[in-house]
Amino acid sequence: MSEDYKFGIEEEFFLIDADTRAVTNTRPEAFFAEIKRELGGQVAGEMLQAQIEVATLPHTDTASALTELKFLRETLAGIARKHGLGILAAGTHPTAIWGESVPSPGQRYDAVMHDLQITGHRNMLCGLHVHVELPPGEDRVDIMCRMLPYLPLLLALSTSSPFWQSCRTGMMGYRLAAYDELPRTGVPELFRRREDFDAYIDALTAANIIADSSYVWWAIRPSLQHPTLELRAPDACTFVDDSIAISALYRALARQLCRNPLHNFNMTPVTRALVVENKWRAQRYGIHGTFADEKGDGAVRVAEMLESVLEDVMPHARELGCATEVAHCRSIVAGGTSADAQLAVFEKHERKEGCARALDAVTDWLTQATLQWGESGCAFAGPGRLHDETAGAGIDDADAAQEVERKPKHMVTQFPVVDRRR
Repeated sequence: MSEDYKFGIEEEFFLIDADTRAVTNTRPEAFFAEIKRELGGQVAGEMLQAQIEVATLPHTDTASALTELKFLRETLAGIARKHGLGILAAGTHPTAIWGESVPSPGQRYDAVMHDLQITGHRNMLCGLHVHVELPPGEDRVDIMCRMLPYLPLLLALSTSSPFWQSCRTGMMGYRLAAYDELPRTGVPELFRRREDFDAYIDALTAANIIADSSYVWWAIRPSLQHPTLELRAPDACTFVDDSIAISALYRALARQLCRNPLHNFNMTPVTRALVVENKWRAQRYGIHGTFADEKGDGAVRVAEMLESVLEDVMPHARELGCATEVAHCRSIVAGGTSADAQLAVFEKHERKEGCARALDAVTDWLTQATLQWGESGCAFAGPGRLHDETAGAGIDDADAAQEVERKPKHMVTQFPVVDRRR
């Protein structure tokens, strides 16, 4: 290991029918064989056949990571298209019915599904996972513990799951509400040392409850397969630049905690309880919510917490060469997450065409947004990141004209626009 803080990104997608945009509950063997031949170990099935995951190689440069993420999305989508399929990036598919889910084949998945039963079938969910390699001598469990207060912010920035089984959930990030039904999920316990974590794993394995620590699915965990600390809280990001921004922020936070061993050192049960509450508020309100502050100073808006975090972390981001990507988190707060965009599309079409057509418009929009980038190489770069009417979105022409006028010219796409903000 080195001081480079190498990082890798895993993105999960829904496999969908190219025509109907509905999830494909059974994954065609010919498709999976072809994509494995093309991408090898960088693509894998997930617990359900409707899900598929890609993983980047380790990177130290965010620009190269972005290039690879785009390549992986495009390659996956291109081969899927040949088989009548597509991909959709979101924490939940708006109309998928979990009761129709089909588990992936394999001994591990057979064992997991036998253990989880109905909760395994309800795992019709996709997330963003970010691995960061820490310098030699750093205790990943200690850094994990001190990273906990940032989990709600990282989740809020990623929210992309406002729908579940054709219902508007009232939440910006429903995914973790379903995922946390599984055992060994949610916010980790206050383990301060590797020895504490190992004792926990040893007790579970000795009881034949789990085979190893890869069956611990916390929102953040020490990876078993890689020498990394793995962030698992975020929803799958529809916009590829959001994936990069959240990954860069997490990486910079890891460096800050490693370089400042006293930062967040005084974690208490109260701290963890507030992290759990703030995680819920991120799920419920996304970037529009407020968090509780342990110092008792009242509610803190997500935007305020982000600015406070950026003030601390930017020197580390500059050292890592990812300051621009970290600063993009401001654009997420200003322009809205995927959840905001989905709700805007839904509300527009529901008024005119009813709920069923509105949900179709959302899935159409998600499918296109998963594979479009702006001139910067990022999807919908810039404040208020916008999308077009043909993807199922749109606002009044006057509003669109005002939005284009507000946007710098280099950030305006070639499409008619819709404000992602609600």
